[in-house]
Order: sequence, then structure tokens, then C-alpha cells
Amino acid sequence: MDNHTAHSDSAPHDVAHAEAAFHPGWPTYWKVALILTLITIAEVWGYYIPSFVASRAFVPALLVMSAVKFAIVVAFYMHLKYDHKLFRALFTGPLFIAASTLLALLFLFGQLVARFGPAK
Repeated sequence: MDNHTAHSDSAPHDVAHAEAAFHPGWPTYWKVALILTLITIAEVWGYYIPSFVASRAFVPALLVMSAVKFAIVVAFYMHLKYDHKLFRALFTGPLFIAASTLLALLFLFGQLVARFGPAK
């Protein structure tokens, strides 16, 4: 086996390894940190608006902002965005099942509270 054959056989593995080893640099982390800071400022700012706190949109808005921050942290700081697709599936699959179960339970018990009134 000559050098050209040996090199061409290992090239796909080197490319896959190089793609798996890629991590973002300082500019990416700076932008991600800025986005997370802005979302946190929006969460805290919303808390100090009494009419927003009293509205029905307050809790869902905080939950959505928290979920977005969670997704950003997992994707960038835990490097899930740059991991192999199998690892992403192993993380996001059970997470999706757990979130769906919690959402279903919230709707189930929310309907019970609406029907029978809150517990005393």
C-alpha cells in the first residue's frame, strides 16, 4: 500500500474528527453571552411592571424566556450544537418526552382546577 492510498483512506476520518473537534471562538461566546444577558434583563424588567405581573401572559413569557436560555446554554456552552447527531438525539429525545409529559400534566390538572376550583 502506497502513501496515497493510506492517506485517502484516513482522510474521511480526519475530516469527521476535525468537524467533531470544532468549537466556537471568542466572538461566538461573546454574542451568546450578550443574548443571554438581554433575555435576563427582559425577565427582570418584566417582573417590575405590575400590570405585566398581574396579566395572564407573565408566567408563560417567563417560561418561554427560560426555555430559550436553557436551549442556548446547552447548545453553545455544553457544545451540543457541535456534537455528533447521536449525542444530540440522546439528549433532546428524552428532554422532549419529559417536557411533553409535564405540559400534558399541566393541562390535565389545570382542567381539574378549572372544573372543581382550587384546593383549600
